[in-house]
Order: sequence, then structure tokens, then C-alpha cells
Amino acid sequence: MRKVEVTSYNEKWIQMFTEEAEKLNLIFGNEIIDIYHIGSTSVPGLKAKPIIDIMPVVKDINKVDKYNLEMQEIGYEPKGEYGIVNRRYFRKGGDNRSHHVHFYQIGSYEIRRHLAFRDYLKSHQDEMKNYGELKEKLAQQFPNDIESYIKGKDYFVKDKELKALEWYEDIQNK
Repeated sequence: MRKVEVTSYNEKWIQMFTEEAEKLNLIFGNEIIDIYHIGSTSVPGLKAKPIIDIMPVVKDINKVDKYNLEMQEIGYEPKGEYGIVNRRYFRKGGDNRSHHVHFYQIGSYEIRRHLAFRDYLKSHQDEMKNYGELKEKLAQQFPNDIESYIKGKDYFVKDKELKALEWYEDIQNK
């Protein structure tokens, strides 16, 4: 059973992202246009589940499936779309999850959504602090129930995501 654990921000998360991004670049080469560190571990100071979320942007999402064997060789479990159309999702670490990789094709709305939320939290310290406290409270409340933990964050995330997208559009247009 996966335990829901939220920890203080750890500087090592940046290095963990960089090391994994290098491995992905070696496997996928020219298929990858960009690789982003997303999720809570990408926001300095934010409390988070210590799982590195990585978002490679590719030219053609359908070509990602050809690399499932290579991904398995470096410890990833291929999960296909896993509930989000036109995504390819991989996870590493089993019950002691260490990394999630979310591939999207260039132009996907999901890319902007993830980057807007990340950058919004980086630029709005009060929101970042509130989010960290909410996650910590939920992890204490639901230490063995990841579904309830995720549901508990849902309203906050959707509300901030809308604000983040508006904010992101404004700064992109300046």
C-alpha cells in the first residue's frame, strides 16, 4: 500500500529531475522538443510528495509507445494514456514512487495548464504556502488513502488553475 507522505521542499529534487531528463533525452533523442520539471517538486519552498514529475514535450505522441521497452529498462512502468487523452504516462518506483513522466505532443493544452500552475505558484508565495499546508493536512488526514488525498486537493487545484491560466496568458502577452 502506498503511504501518502508530504515533506518539506528538498533542493535535491532539481538534481533528481536533471538526471532523469538526461536519461530521457538519451532514449528519445530528437523526438523530444523540451523537458519540463512540473508538479510540486518543481516549486522551490513548496511542501510536496517526494515524487519528481517530468513533462517531456514531443513532436508525435504516438511515437512514444515505441520506447516502452527502453523506459522499462531504466525502471519505468508504461501506463499508456492513463485517463488523459493524448498523454503517455510512465511511473517509477512501485509503491515507493520516485518519478512520474507525462509525455504530451507539442500544442497540447495540458502543457500550458501544467506550466501555468507551476509558474503561478512560484510567483504567488501566499498561494504556494496555502497549497503546501493543505497537502500536509490532507496527508495527515488520509495517510493510507491516496484517492481521498487527491480529492481533497481537487477544489484548490481547479480554482488556482483557472487563475493561473489567466495570469499566464497575461504575462505571455506582455
